[in-house]
Amino acid sequence: MGSGESTTRKVSFGVDDEDRVRILRGVKLSEDVLQRMRGVANIAPDRTSSPASSPQTNTASSHSASSGSQSQQGPQQRAQPSSHSSKSASFSKEDQRRYEQQQKLLKEEWAKMAQREMEAAKEEMAKATSRERQQTRLEAERTKQLVQHLQKKDSQLKALDAFYKEQLAQLEKRNLERYQQSKEQFHQAASKTEENVRPRNTEAVCAGLQAQILSCYRDNKDQTLKCSDLAKEYMQCINAAKKVVHHIQRSRTSPHLCYVPPTMAEAKNLLVNHG
Repeated sequence: MGSGESTTRKVSFGVDDEDRVRILRGVKLSEDVLQRMRGVANIAPDRTSSPASSPQTNTASSHSASSGSQSQQGPQQRAQPSSHSSKSASFSKEDQRRYEQQQKLLKEEWAKMAQREMEAAKEEMAKATSRERQQTRLEAERTKQLVQHLQKKDSQLKALDAFYKEQLAQLEKRNLERYQQSKEQFHQAASKTEENVRPRNTEAVCAGLQAQILSCYRDNKDQTLKCSDLAKEYMQCINAAKKVVHHIQRSRTSPHLCYVPPTMAEAKNLLVNHG
């Protein structure tokens, strides 16, 4: 590639990860060719790499051809890298423009999406805040209504308590008045009854015979017939006393009868004799 005549040599090369030309076998390339090859290899990233790979492949295939074709087409080889570099430059500019345009569109789309997401988040937050405020307001209203209901119920209970206390006091007062009235009436009736009823002294009828009969029965538990005579006398005494009482009652109910009751001494003697 210098000023001397070119000889037939086979050359193969490749590009490493950092886009640097690596000589595998053959001669070392000139700086001019390396610059051109670097220009072809260093095309825009991602999407611009696919169009740039075709010139690189063409260059690699052209250099991997026989050195005989290079010696026969020396001037054409010098013109060919320049044409490849111009095409690569035009491709890189076009791809760069497309890349920038696509980046711009993507940024705009991302900005729109971010704006929509932000608006949706704000709207959702506003709805949540509104719901929370409404819920808080409803809870406050319910609490207020419950407090009012409890206060009303408490006032009703207090009114009922006062009413029942008043009724109970009135009932106790009435019962006390009735008790005092009944007590006074009872004492008055008892006093009148005591005035009307005169105390009377009563003596047991045939008390002597009654005592003798009891003693006889007590002494003769197995032979009660021994007390039969005393029993007859006791019955006669009782009948005589009944006759005296009957005569007294008849004299009180029929004052026109000329009945002279026995004297006290006669009645006592009668009872003593039968006793």
